[in-house]
Amino acid sequence: MSIEKVEKLKAAKEKIRLGGGIDKIEKQHKSGKLTARERINLLLDEGSFIELDTFVEHRCTNFGMDKKKAPGEGVVTGYGTIDGRLVFVYAQDFTVIGGSLGEMHAAKICKVQDMALKMGAPIIGLNDSGGARIQEGVDALSGYGKIFYKNTISSGVIPQISVIMGPCAGGAVYSPALTDFIFMIENTSKMFITGPQVIKTVTGEDVSAEKLGGAMTHNSISGVAHFVDSTEEDAINRIKKLLSFLPSNNLEDPPVFDTEDDMNRIDEILNEIVPDNPNKPYDMKEIIKIIADNGDFFEVQPYFAQNIITGFIRLNGKSVGVIANQPKVLAGCLDINASDKASRFIRTCDAFNIPLLNLVDVPGFLPGTDQEYGGIIRHGAKMLYAYSEATVPKVTLVIRKAYGGSYLAMCSKDMGADLVFAWPNAEIAVMGPEGAANIIFRKEIQNSEDPLATRTEKIKEYRDTVANPYVAASRGFVDDVIEPMTTRQRVISAFDMLSSKRENRPAKKHGNIPL
Repeated sequence: MSIEKVEKLKAAKEKIRLGGGIDKIEKQHKSGKLTARERINLLLDEGSFIELDTFVEHRCTNFGMDKKKAPGEGVVTGYGTIDGRLVFVYAQDFTVIGGSLGEMHAAKICKVQDMALKMGAPIIGLNDSGGARIQEGVDALSGYGKIFYKNTISSGVIPQISVIMGPCAGGAVYSPALTDFIFMIENTSKMFITGPQVIKTVTGEDVSAEKLGGAMTHNSISGVAHFVDSTEEDAINRIKKLLSFLPSNNLEDPPVFDTEDDMNRIDEILNEIVPDNPNKPYDMKEIIKIIADNGDFFEVQPYFAQNIITGFIRLNGKSVGVIANQPKVLAGCLDINASDKASRFIRTCDAFNIPLLNLVDVPGFLPGTDQEYGGIIRHGAKMLYAYSEATVPKVTLVIRKAYGGSYLAMCSKDMGADLVFAWPNAEIAVMGPEGAANIIFRKEIQNSEDPLATRTEKIKEYRDTVANPYVAASRGFVDDVIEPMTTRQRVISAFDMLSSKRENRPAKKHGNIPL
């Protein structure tokens, strides 16, 4: 090949590498954002990125687009490695026509989606776009539709991660919503179906873009996003850690690490961590960290529905998904948001062969007209469905309270738990001893010379007779009552035993309860 042709190739690639040009790149930097290529270089192992479709161009001739160049068609696509594992990636380039999506822009994304699915590798989308390229009309809409379809086909087969690194509005938000995990950046990320100006015009409501669709809005209120970070670099580092808990696809197991933490470690602090007063709160996250290898807990959706905790730990080097009630928030009650958060996480873990550890301290479903009118029945049913559907190993530990339907919803033996343990102070019953005593012994309490003393006596009688772990254990609903300090070794032993679990469900097209 002639030197002239080589130099021409290099010049062409360099022009594409600069995207919208030096001025646009500087503007991107001034707004606190990295460029698409800088983001990819930070995300992937050094020197591993292989770009695809570098020379793709748009075909639009409407409204002067025939005279408008769009280097790389506004998106950088390709593959590389993270910690030596194959991943596919696309990064929208805001310096090129605002990263707007047109027909060929979408085609580039669809190609790497197809390749990721064929290779059984995770795909990561770095979103930074002004939305559909309006000059291309229905072709742009068709592009979004193709991406949504491929998101859906890949769901539960390969991990799909979306990172919102700028604006993401209108139809564009639905691709991230169809993926497994969404990352957002403080003060930079925006997601909404309808922008503030349109909302003001239609409803008269005056709301800022940040309040409407900012990172904390979607992490704490809507539950759309899973993670929020202060910088793009922090988000990218968190993505790498998340991937370390996940397999490359649904036919593989998650990676195993040598954590050098004793699997038989005894934690005497667990014998004292739960207060003697059954109504006094404590922090469930402390228990999770004590049980986990090296105290490492990777929490998912930490700001949303904080009455339930979801996230990943390792036990003896192996990934485990944790679902736990949080007594510090709403006494650990289940509500609409907690049910949605937990059920989605359960199904994600089940899809990617990650065992489930359920830590239970739940007094019930949250009462109130807001919950009933909001559909707590159908939302709560999602948890029942998710646990029943899941075929991965499931271990449940009742730490304190487990009352009524919420006891079942936290994966009781009847809902498919493979092993159920309980701490000695666990209370498992239809309802709490206080409420039960008021109903069962109502007349005795009313007719007593000292109603308060009689009520206290009857509460103790109910607790000793019914609401203790030994009654459930005598019926086989609890496999063993364990000393708290032995929890780590007992749970690890349980998951080791369950590692060869094989369980099928009747063949059917799909479940009838959506996420």
